[in-house]
Amino acid sequence: MPARTLLPSEAIDRIVGGTHWDPLSVLGPHPATVDGRTGLTIRAWLPYAKQVDLLPVPSCDPIRMTRIHPDGLFETTLGQPDGLDDYRLRVTDYDGTVSERTDPYAFPPLLSDFELHLFAEGTFYKAYDTLGAHTRTVRNTTGVHFVVWAPNAARVSVVGDFNRWDGRCHPMTSRGATGLWELFIPELTEGTLYKYEIRTRQSDAVLLKADPYACASELRPRTASIVYDVTRYRWQDRAWMAARAQRDPLSNPLAIYEVHLGSWMRKVEEGNRWLTYRELAATLIPYAKDLGYTHLELMPVTEHPFDGSWGYQATGYFSVTSRYGSPEDFMAFVDAAHQAGLGVIIDWAPAHFPDDPHGLAQFDGTYLYDHADPRRGYHPDWHSRIFNYDRPEVRNFLLNSAFFWLNRYHIDGLRVDAVASMLYLDYGRQAGEWIPNEFGGHENLGAVSLLKELNVLVHREFPGAITIAEESTSWPGVSRPTYTGGLGFTFKWNMGWMHDMLTYFGHDPVHRRYHQNHITFGLLYAFTENFVLVLSHDEVVHGKRALLDKMPGDLWQRFANLRTLYGYMYAHPGKKMLFMGGEFGQWVEWNHDTSLDWHLCQHDSHRGLQRWVRDLNWLYRREPALHEIDFDWPGFQWIDFNDTDNSVVAFLRKGRDQRDTIVCVCNFTPVPRHHYRIGVPEAGWYRELLNSDASEYGGSNVGNFGGVASLESPCHGMAHSLMLTLPPLSVLFLKRT
Repeated sequence: MPARTLLPSEAIDRIVGGTHWDPLSVLGPHPATVDGRTGLTIRAWLPYAKQVDLLPVPSCDPIRMTRIHPDGLFETTLGQPDGLDDYRLRVTDYDGTVSERTDPYAFPPLLSDFELHLFAEGTFYKAYDTLGAHTRTVRNTTGVHFVVWAPNAARVSVVGDFNRWDGRCHPMTSRGATGLWELFIPELTEGTLYKYEIRTRQSDAVLLKADPYACASELRPRTASIVYDVTRYRWQDRAWMAARAQRDPLSNPLAIYEVHLGSWMRKVEEGNRWLTYRELAATLIPYAKDLGYTHLELMPVTEHPFDGSWGYQATGYFSVTSRYGSPEDFMAFVDAAHQAGLGVIIDWAPAHFPDDPHGLAQFDGTYLYDHADPRRGYHPDWHSRIFNYDRPEVRNFLLNSAFFWLNRYHIDGLRVDAVASMLYLDYGRQAGEWIPNEFGGHENLGAVSLLKELNVLVHREFPGAITIAEESTSWPGVSRPTYTGGLGFTFKWNMGWMHDMLTYFGHDPVHRRYHQNHITFGLLYAFTENFVLVLSHDEVVHGKRALLDKMPGDLWQRFANLRTLYGYMYAHPGKKMLFMGGEFGQWVEWNHDTSLDWHLCQHDSHRGLQRWVRDLNWLYRREPALHEIDFDWPGFQWIDFNDTDNSVVAFLRKGRDQRDTIVCVCNFTPVPRHHYRIGVPEAGWYRELLNSDASEYGGSNVGNFGGVASLESPCHGMAHSLMLTLPPLSVLFLKRT
């Protein structure tokens, strides 16, 4: 028979039944009256214990605790409470195992009222240092502090190997209306595997969830969260971070190499395995640096269960994927990139999340992170869930994710995925499948305000960091400041330019005279946003073919066309981005399960294309005219865009110093143009800086023998002119010296 206790039977039943929302009000030490004097009652909940002894202090004898419920609730009452702050428990299990431990319920709640207030109003911008699992030292005892948001749960417990994954053992304490639950478990260490067992209020179902704020996670198909300290890494990139803070991203070169870490290169001889973060630091970083890129853009490195999602269906918004190593390994990768002079941008996907049972979907048995109504909460194109951008706690979660990567991992920029799907309530939906906003429009006002808040805070708190929007519509002011009504992004992907270019270059050159507008149309809106010209992963998958395979003509013409496309891209106003494999001419579509076809680089044609990309990058970085005024008319001037018969365009790129002006001439046909006259503003010798038809790039070596002198013969409204030889399918860069 269990012993008598003054504890109400309802409290006992709730503890034993796993439905108590405040176990700290029952378990641990509590004031008591013993013989009219102040004493102390200590209770312990240990379902596997046969016997429990209280160890007050080393100099005192153990005190046998009384079992007050057969399922494992123990109690003892002492008349001398002094010196019991650090008591321990000696536990004898039914299998005879004896262990000593510190009682988790001897510690008070650690969340402050101020933290609770900030979380409730959605302005707890460093919640990632508090929510989740963090090693703490409390009263000289080291352990792990767990905090999770589950406002509609009847009970939340921490489970792991340390308690046999039994949700009865470590129930958490509710912090009231905030919906937060917390528990400090002493003597747990870094590397502990854990999840949250959540008992739902409506159906009394039991859910097993990974930690939304976890800093590390197991490799799929395992899904447990891992306690990890991301603050201990010693960064060596102080010089980079200081210089970044002083750099103007709009007037500096930005040449981005987009990479999927799992398929850039693989160890085929070792079972086709991925490279680790540290192996990538030793290979990818020197490669990108040699090619002249300024930044790497990594497709999502947030943890995700399905390889085929490429990381865009994330379950760990704070966990770097364990596919390639630990959080510290990824920090070392970013650090190495910075020391090599390369920035690191990551793709970040706040538009939707998957419905994996261990993830955010139905987290506490309710539609917590999303909307219950499928017209607001379900994404028909991607079969995923849409975040509830109006809920302060959800906004706080997403903002914290962004700030976490910029702060803890020194990331230099976020490329925000699928912004258009966030902005429009009717995105991908037919009439009747969406709910208008409060004003009757189709704008998602919560998403708009979230993006504005994100951009304001990123630019304020992380000097030099950039945000890039993948936004495919004509939403006005995506990259304009919020105080002028814009969304506040640093840059916007130029999807229109990309589609026009691929359409134009898909035509046989003999027909291009009828499609000159595809080449020139982009200049009508080129300065309405801060554009990045992109040839991304989306254009080389799902039957769209690799870039080289899109080009028309015979083998030579295909390479020449692709060199011309890249040359025009680097001459055109806007920052630059190219997906991996495009730099050497991958023939087949990108496959996330295999390595790029590096063996192609043994062939002169592929090696020549790679050399062309390298020289374009270094020219782009070296010449201010090609990057200094990318987003306003003073940086660009047409010479001639009307020569549709010859499919030739010519224009000037200008820097702040007019002496930096570059002449760019593009011939989009395989016909050499001899004695081709264009106007130039000044007299002098115009040196041929780059010629895409040079033999070292795989071309026919037609050109202007290094340069040409101007003629005092007006042309195209300019006082002087050049008589040029335009190579077939080529781009020329010339500069007056």
